[in-house]
Formats: sequence, C-alpha cells, structure tokens
Amino acid sequence: MKYSNLIFGIAGLAILASVPVAAFAMGSTSTPAAEEPDPYKQAQSLIDDDKYSDAIPILQKLIKDKGAYADALNLLGYSYRKSGDSKDALDYYNQALAMEPNHLGANEYLGELYLEMKMPDQAKQRLAVLQKACGSCKEYKELSQKISQYVAMN
Repeated sequence: MKYSNLIFGIAGLAILASVPVAAFAMGSTSTPAAEEPDPYKQAQSLIDDDKYSDAIPILQKLIKDKGAYADALNLLGYSYRKSGDSKDALDYYNQALAMEPNHLGANEYLGELYLEMKMPDQAKQRLAVLQKACGSCKEYKELSQKISQYVAMN
C-alpha cells in the first residue's frame, strides 16, 4: 500500500511539473488595474481647490447616473452658491433637506446662503435645526459664528 502511495505521489509531482508556471499566475499582474475615479471624491477635491464650476458637471452626472442623494445634492448646492448662483444653490439645498431634513452640511450651508441673501431669520431657523440635530457640533458652531458676525455688521 505504501508503495502505491509513492507511485501516485510521484505521478502527481510529474503532472505538476508539466504544468506551465504561467498557469499559476493567471489573473495576477504586477500592476493593479486602473480604478474608476470616485466622482464624489473627485468633485470634493475640486471644491477643496475652489474649483466650484468644475465640480458642478461632475456632481450633475453623478446624480444622473446614480440617483439623487443628500450628500451629492448638498455639494452641488454648495458649488452653485460659491459660483454665485444663489437660485440653483437654494434649489439643491432644499432637495437635500427634503431627503434628509437634519443633514448637517445642507442646514449649515443653507443658513449661510440665507445670510448672503440678507435673510437672517431663516438662517436662525437652520441654526435651530442644527442645535436639535447635533447640539453644539462643528456645523452648528460655524453657522452660529457667521450669524453673530452678520448681526454685528448689520
């Protein structure tokens, strides 16, 4: 019995030795496949570099391809606001808040837009939503500070 195991073992090694080495490496490469860039991250990077008008078409395509969601709508609103388009900014912030009424970024940025539009009472309403949603979070503190600055200047 031991002799037959040895023969099968030798036969198995012979078979393995005859298989080309490339067969073991199938599917592996030394260079990783190029990944599709994440459009949301790409847009965020452009926004971080103050390239708002470059981020807008990327976000629009993202929403068209993947469907609307609050984070993308918020960034689109932010990009429009920073590009000087209050009307479209207002529309996208409101769309984001319709999906997620307590969205921290959309509430903060909509409050800032209201200050730019000289509507401090509406900005204070966004601040109240933020206070209920997150207490004294970063977004609350930033909008609160901007409201205080607005009041001091007007």
